[in-house]
Amino acid sequence: MPPSPKNHRPLGQIARAVIEIAFIIFLFYANLLMGEFNRTSGAGKTLAFALHDILTRENLTIAVIAAFIGYIAFEYLRKKNSRL
Repeated sequence: MPPSPKNHRPLGQIARAVIEIAFIIFLFYANLLMGEFNRTSGAGKTLAFALHDILTRENLTIAVIAAFIGYIAFEYLRKKNSRL
């Protein structure tokens, strides 16, 4: 008998949350990296130089906060859509 779709395992929900938050953080840093290469597109700019510029504590804090807000917003929309 297939499991009920309403009966989610807590570990599965946590894993999905971690994956979604990590993906949002990845998109944030990808956007920063593209912006870094567009802003400073001078000769001699390397990937290591760009990564050194964007991997800061401030950017990580912003990325994590934005990822949690994004995850909460998507969960709200997912739950709202499932009630329809």
